[in-house]
Amino acid sequence: MKKIFVNSFSFIPYLLLFFSVTSILHAQIKIISTSDAPAAIGPYSQAIVTGNFVFCSGQIPLDPVTMQIVGDEIEAQTRQVFKNIQAVLKAENLTLSNIVKCTVFMKNLDDFGKMNTVYAEEFGPNKPARSTVQAARIPRDVLIEIECIAVK
Repeated sequence: MKKIFVNSFSFIPYLLLFFSVTSILHAQIKIISTSDAPAAIGPYSQAIVTGNFVFCSGQIPLDPVTMQIVGDEIEAQTRQVFKNIQAVLKAENLTLSNIVKCTVFMKNLDDFGKMNTVYAEEFGPNKPARSTVQAARIPRDVLIEIECIAVK
């Protein structure tokens, strides 16, 4: 019968790999907070940065100073949402061109065409991936909320 010799230290490279991967997975997380965008109205951050990714919480059409809803129509509300997104991104020296993915929540998909016109104007030639859904209810009963992911 052959004896198999296992070096008791052969696990060290695997242990080092484990700690390297673990430290990558627990990368630094930075919270973005700017007074140029509406303050969070719940227990969340305006955005989180980890690595090269910026995860922006959903923005609704609130004026950052008064915290009042801007506009009664989908076009005005969509424009305000983009102002708020731009303010959050600017806090990290980014612009709309850094966005790679958006999720749009709408109160009524019958307003999709009007929202889409403003959306196209705001993004210009940049066309991030997007999902759009009708939501049963959006905070403060607004017509639209947009969340996004940007890359540095």
